[in-house]
Amino acid sequence: MILIFKVKKIFLYGSLISLSVFIFSFLIESCKQSEKKQTASSGGFEFKEKLSEYGFFKNDLKKLDPINGQVIRYELITPLFTDYAVKDRFIVLPKGKQMSYTASGVFDFPDSTIIIKNFAYRDSLHQKIMIETRLLVKDPADHSWKVMDYVWNKEQTDAEKTIIGASVPIKLRDDNDNLISTVYKVPNTNDCKRCHNNNNITTPIGPKARNLNFTLAGQKDNQLAQWASGGWLKELPELNKVQQLPDWKDSIHYSLEQRARAYLDVNCAHCHIKGGDAYNTGLFLNYDETDAFHIGVMKEPVSAGGGAGGLNYDVIPKNYPNSILAYRMNSTEPGTAMPELGRSLVHKEGVRLIQQWISKMKSK
Repeated sequence: MILIFKVKKIFLYGSLISLSVFIFSFLIESCKQSEKKQTASSGGFEFKEKLSEYGFFKNDLKKLDPINGQVIRYELITPLFTDYAVKDRFIVLPKGKQMSYTASGVFDFPDSTIIIKNFAYRDSLHQKIMIETRLLVKDPADHSWKVMDYVWNKEQTDAEKTIIGASVPIKLRDDNDNLISTVYKVPNTNDCKRCHNNNNITTPIGPKARNLNFTLAGQKDNQLAQWASGGWLKELPELNKVQQLPDWKDSIHYSLEQRARAYLDVNCAHCHIKGGDAYNTGLFLNYDETDAFHIGVMKEPVSAGGGAGGLNYDVIPKNYPNSILAYRMNSTEPGTAMPELGRSLVHKEGVRLIQQWISKMKSK
């Protein structure tokens, strides 16, 4: 009799626990559905689970063949270095809307604009292997930019949403066709926000007039002029009035100083600028910075700590081995490497450029 009672008691408790779990799961799902409905009713943007669900590209997804007239492919004069990655960039404008030209900083984009940046690498067989696709979306609900990353599957058929990032072992070919093994770091959403932060506001980095003002290989017309004639860009002045960032690889048309400053602007200045994530360092590397001290010349670091390698100044003219800037760019050690996000390898060609720039720099 006592045994039967205990069995009933256990059965009762088990039923209560199962019921509690069911109710809890039901409430969680109800909250998720409610959140989705609120987002939809407010006009806010909701990231999809897979890249293919957006319909940006036609045919085979990995070919990144954009939908004509809706998805705009673009390139930059001097791009950001990311482990020798092959990058494809696109802008998706809402139907009937245009970007507005701005002389400095990124263009003024309408709500619901989506900026797409795809990262791939060349493997031992020179095949293009997809790694990740990053989306930057201007949410119409609050007019602010939101970020999300998508990691490609092994089958190269699609990419899935990730918030926590990923570590991807790869064997890639660099710009000189050398084969290199590394662990590529897909950033988490907080990492993305750090690089895209200015005065605590998330903002695009690359699409600025001066870094878009050129004619792409194989085309006749300037990229910005094409956007204006296509109805995608308004208020574009005459091209000779638009600033142009130097191509860091072009030693024929640009000086060593111009190329080095352009490289630092693109690779470092999104953080090392007033309002950026590294604002407190006092080291400002944007192209239009004219104060030599702010560029680092004979400037003592304020927050480098052990990452400075025991060196005393950010830049010492004619002495790159003792300049912190060159030292940190030439490292992959956590806490020392700069930029600290977005790479696992040293950009040998970029480091060489900065070393040459410092070596040729006039002493104060």
